[in-house]
Amino acid sequence: MARARGRQKESAGLVMYRRRPALEVLLAHPGGPYWVGKHDAAWTIPKGGMHPGEAPLDTAIREFREETGFEPAPPFQPLGHIVQRSGKIVHAWAFEGDADVQTLQSVTTTTEWPPRSGRLITVPEIDRVEFYTIDHARRLLNVAQAELLDRLIVTIEGRAR
Repeated sequence: MARARGRQKESAGLVMYRRRPALEVLLAHPGGPYWVGKHDAAWTIPKGGMHPGEAPLDTAIREFREETGFEPAPPFQPLGHIVQRSGKIVHAWAFEGDADVQTLQSVTTTTEWPPRSGRLITVPEIDRVEFYTIDHARRLLNVAQAELLDRLIVTIEGRAR
């Protein structure tokens, strides 16, 4: 859900990371027929649109729960924001955690499929999640979101990549 029409679209999300022994991040693959078969540059951090008056971090926590069914745990480390090609602003935070990816429980959404058919179908917002190393995640993530990985490394390891 985007903010009011005519205003810049904004969303917020969380980057869950773990160390096993290499640094890994949890990425989400969008659900629905449009995304079937799309892999490189199709994955995202769990994120979603901000409700009017909702603080970006509150949005990020809510959306992470809704899209994964996993409970995020503070502290939440700010990663700033990026601007995607569409112009959407994505605010992000990181937190250390772990999850069993097989227990994903995503909320569903309704979409028209095929496009302009008038036929509505219900699909999960996220059809799968996986942990990936930073280098692998960089290839899978939406191009603009890859910057968040560099910021994560600086935030938790105190060094630039």
